[in-house]
Amino acid sequence: MCGIIGFTGILDAKEVLTEGLKELEYRGYDSAGISFFGENKILTIKSEGKVACLCEKVKAADTEEATCGIGHTRWATHGGVSDTNSHPHTFGQVTLIHNGIIENYKELEEELAKKGKYPVSQTDSEIAAMVIDDYYVGNPVKALKSAIKKLQGAYAFCIMFADQPEVIYAIRNGSPLVATSTVEGSIIASDMVALIKYSKDYFVLPEHHIARLTKDEIIVTNMEHQVVTPPMLHVNWDVAAARKGGYEYFMLKEIHEQPEALRNTIAPRIVNGLPDFSEEGISDELLRNTKRIVITACGTAMHAGLVGRILIEKLTRIPVSVEIASEFRYANPILDENTLVITISQSGETADTLAALRLAKENGSMTLSIVNVKGSSIARESDFVLYTHAGPEIAVASTKAYTVQLSALYLFAFRFAFVKEKISQQKAQEYITLLEDTIDTVAYVLSYDTQIEAISQRLKSADDLFFIGRGLDYALSCEGSIKLKEITYIHSEAYAAGELKHGTISLITDNVPVIALATQADVYAKTISNVREVRSRGAKVILITNADVQVDASLCDHHIMLPPMEAEFTPFAAAVVLQYIAYYTAVARELNVDQPRNLAKSVTVE
Repeated sequence: MCGIIGFTGILDAKEVLTEGLKELEYRGYDSAGISFFGENKILTIKSEGKVACLCEKVKAADTEEATCGIGHTRWATHGGVSDTNSHPHTFGQVTLIHNGIIENYKELEEELAKKGKYPVSQTDSEIAAMVIDDYYVGNPVKALKSAIKKLQGAYAFCIMFADQPEVIYAIRNGSPLVATSTVEGSIIASDMVALIKYSKDYFVLPEHHIARLTKDEIIVTNMEHQVVTPPMLHVNWDVAAARKGGYEYFMLKEIHEQPEALRNTIAPRIVNGLPDFSEEGISDELLRNTKRIVITACGTAMHAGLVGRILIEKLTRIPVSVEIASEFRYANPILDENTLVITISQSGETADTLAALRLAKENGSMTLSIVNVKGSSIARESDFVLYTHAGPEIAVASTKAYTVQLSALYLFAFRFAFVKEKISQQKAQEYITLLEDTIDTVAYVLSYDTQIEAISQRLKSADDLFFIGRGLDYALSCEGSIKLKEITYIHSEAYAAGELKHGTISLITDNVPVIALATQADVYAKTISNVREVRSRGAKVILITNADVQVDASLCDHHIMLPPMEAEFTPFAAAVVLQYIAYYTAVARELNVDQPRNLAKSVTVE
């Protein structure tokens, strides 16, 4: 989820670009770079690290003033964090910045190699630049139209051609681009946050349309060469709010970023319809030799592990345990060379999880970490790393990091089961298709916001609240409960629904809210009987089910029905519902959603 910006006009382009990248840095801060027309050619300055490192390099370069250029701040997906892998990328006549993932870059790289053309970086983005250059014979639009027929995946490109001074071309598919033209010039970026300093009026570049930016105007054409005038939009945010992309809170923004984050995490690891970890060096031999798995993590990451355990055991029949990282190192755990220890952490710096990782290595176990931050301590010390590509997560309450952790665990489970010959290749491919389908399902569930906001008004005065569910629903209940208590300060607990009669039901009194998840067909009837038990004792029930069940209206006060999907994949959609419940309840209680009391984003002490 990188940040990109392009400017051509009468201002100092280097200043416009670097200032814009500072605003866009939340989208990625592994490296940054700019390219600009100067000294009768395109010059590029880029640097590993934050935008501040780039700014120092730009200042030291002391190049002549430029009025046209493009800039990029990177969240690495393909290739490690380095100056070489930083954007912009130049090949031949083409200089390009990219947000997204080119899914077929390996195949394209092989085709280009046959022509004697080789990249210098490890990125999919440079391959895109090479493909465009391969078609370029002086007509940028023609080259772009030919190139995008070969490029598969999501992308937003801003491109400069060496023989087209002071002009920027842009095109997108999936990844966002917004643009505006003012008396000072034309500017385009991945987020309005970089534009608002210059104008509050903007347009969204339509997908599969080409924008040509000059200092005087932006001309947009479709694939039939027809000029299109996208509708202009207006914002009334201040700069601080714009950094949230117009959302009131980062948490809401990050809830809405989940489809893109899921796509960025899943897509690079699909080869021929199968999960593939060759880029991560995770061999099938390692999986074949694994006799037992221990998942260790804290908080939300541990709850992702609970879902992963159920799925991995179901598909592989290999024993999996989930351990709280803060307890793991003090429990004298049983570990050996046939045990794979999976650690999960958004930041990659969680102290307890790092300690658990080190203990596992001391005891001879192989370690695999699922983390979101390149170069973090856990990533550096693990034998293998599955990076999630959620982009920076700023709100303390984790949302998109949780769902991408789930997606990484699902990919791992499918590959593990396939290698262990517990599922066929066809079945593995079917699972992958269903996993990819969850991206659109999650996007659809984002439209539930109005319904859930209304429900949350009924929860804002609660002192206690309970989540119940069975199987995957219980694992998800744990996450829903922590999310609610984190930001609303309502006392909340999650229980396996069958355990209610073993003490917990004594806490159910008139008007106590109970959120019941009943999405698993094999235990649906059992869960519904537990719902009737709390209902008969006066509970206010919010029932979450799949679309394929009939629900007695007297059974609940509110019924949230998920879109049709296979039961194994409901955690993705249901997670969004539970995130919304927590978010809108916190808003109704007039609390600071992004910065709840006593909590920090990354826990780096025990």
